[in-house]
Amino acid sequence: MRVLIIGASGGIGSALAGEAAARGAQVTALSRQHDGLDVTEEASVAHHLGALEGTFDAIWVASGALEIGPHGPEKSLRDLDAGAFAAQFALNATGPALVLKHAARLLPRDRRAGFAALSARVGSIGDNRAGGWYAYRASKAALNQIVHTAAIELARTHRQLVCVALHPGTVATAFTEKYLGRHPAVPPPEAARNLWSVLDGLSPAETGGFFDWAGKRVAW
Repeated sequence: MRVLIIGASGGIGSALAGEAAARGAQVTALSRQHDGLDVTEEASVAHHLGALEGTFDAIWVASGALEIGPHGPEKSLRDLDAGAFAAQFALNATGPALVLKHAARLLPRDRRAGFAALSARVGSIGDNRAGGWYAYRASKAALNQIVHTAAIELARTHRQLVCVALHPGTVATAFTEKYLGRHPAVPPPEAARNLWSVLDGLSPAETGGFFDWAGKRVAW
């Protein structure tokens, strides 16, 4: 089994890689920190993914950020900042889209494979009851649409592919450190096991879906 992890230096990404290795998989781990892969730059994505050969049984996109630069999640419309919106979309939505563009050739057409991008429940429009967090919510909603749309296209050529957006739950990482008091959190290794279990349990008939760490569908 061959596995590709994008964003492998982060808390969840490194745990996903560790879980894959524990399962005996051959893991290719890429990140900006360790390899210089910048998912917001297409030339970087094309360079790093273009250097890979063969196919992968699972590709994970675990890159993303809740806070970029000085801008935290907005509490009100008056906090909106155009630059913050652009940065959120570049990393959380456009980045995974570029990975999909350049990684499609790395997915096998003759057997089951999985492509999973880490989304977030706050990206759900139907489940939004609290408001706020405009840029992050919108970027994750955009990611969900990108994954769903790509799944439709790829199903024409990769009939056994499972291409999904997954919500990992609240995970105790640097990503969520400032917000852990609001929700129960799990350590990264447990989150990784949950996510792998979900991806393993999904069928090609469920490609294009949005699921949480327990395998339950999340409202769009």
